[in-house]
Amino acid sequence: MKTAIVTDSTCYLTDQEIADNNITVVPIPAIIDGKIYKEGVDITTEEFYERLRTSQSFPSTSQPPLGEMIELYENLAKAGYDTIISIHLASTISGFVSSLKSLEGTIEGVNLVVYDSQITIRLMGILALEAARLAREEKDVDTILERLDYVRSTFGEYFVVDDLQNLVRGGRLSNASAFVGSLLKIKPILTFNDAHEIVAFEKVRSRKKAIARVEKLFDEAYRSAEYPLRAFVIHGNDENQP
Repeated sequence: MKTAIVTDSTCYLTDQEIADNNITVVPIPAIIDGKIYKEGVDITTEEFYERLRTSQSFPSTSQPPLGEMIELYENLAKAGYDTIISIHLASTISGFVSSLKSLEGTIEGVNLVVYDSQITIRLMGILALEAARLAREEKDVDTILERLDYVRSTFGEYFVVDDLQNLVRGGRLSNASAFVGSLLKIKPILTFNDAHEIVAFEKVRSRKKAIARVEKLFDEAYRSAEYPLRAFVIHGNDENQP
């Protein structure tokens, strides 16, 4: 069995991790001031975050064209892969997984399995790395998917944003009504709920207090965990902020 692992650029794996694990990463198109950039190809992560701060209109993203995905999958089949596991950002915040699932069973010569990570950013990258490890060990697809389900079940995530306006406008904050009239006064801690939607976990009055609360939440999880924990800090190109 020869299994290819595909994911998208929202996983934010390093170039070294991608190369070492033979992972195919599909760039997500970013639309900035009317121009389309392919993340990681036409624009770096650092440049993207800088444009978030300086662009005239708030940048948005779109799905890679299905035609390009079909070509990618077909090329992997021609390269000798008989299985492709394609791992992508949560279906609750993007329609990409749903679009790709329409391709399952249509790519000649290969078994395409589209996997909903139910998350994004680094934790999605962890799933891709784990899938790649098992693929190297020539595990069958059911074994890989079962392991991904388990790893995914161990995730916990909290994040803080300075401005909720764009999450609300984009419909990505599921309980947005809880913040009407107070969007500029609070720094809520957000998380993914059991339905894999972005929701507010707690309302906090300052960034400093929000960060301190997240640190406490991790400490509580660490002390009660029955297995070793790994922590990943995602700073959105704002690493000097507390």
